[in-house]
Amino acid sequence: MSENIIYINAEDGLKRVMNNIKLFSKLLTKFKEDPTYNSIFDALTEGDMAKAQIAAHTFKGLTANLSLTEMYKQCVELEAQIKAGSVKNEHLELVKTVYDRTLIEVDKVITQYA
Repeated sequence: MSENIIYINAEDGLKRVMNNIKLFSKLLTKFKEDPTYNSIFDALTEGDMAKAQIAAHTFKGLTANLSLTEMYKQCVELEAQIKAGSVKNEHLELVKTVYDRTLIEVDKVITQYA
């Protein structure tokens, strides 16, 4: 694995799909198109904390299943803040930054296995 991939544990992700590189690449591609990330922010903007919590929980599971390790960590914290009813703007900015960097690394992983 390329040493500049730090937000994805591709080795673990591949193990989760029984080392099926094609499937892992396909799932990573679908992740990039998944609307759940935006649903979290839409719900927060609308003030719908219940909807935001469901979306954050769903997204957390998605990131865990794909071994998107740093995004998963941020989702755990975000879900906890939503449950507590107090989401910090600093954390939302961190989530956005990690998401953007994760997408860049997803593209790198997909290219590597193509």
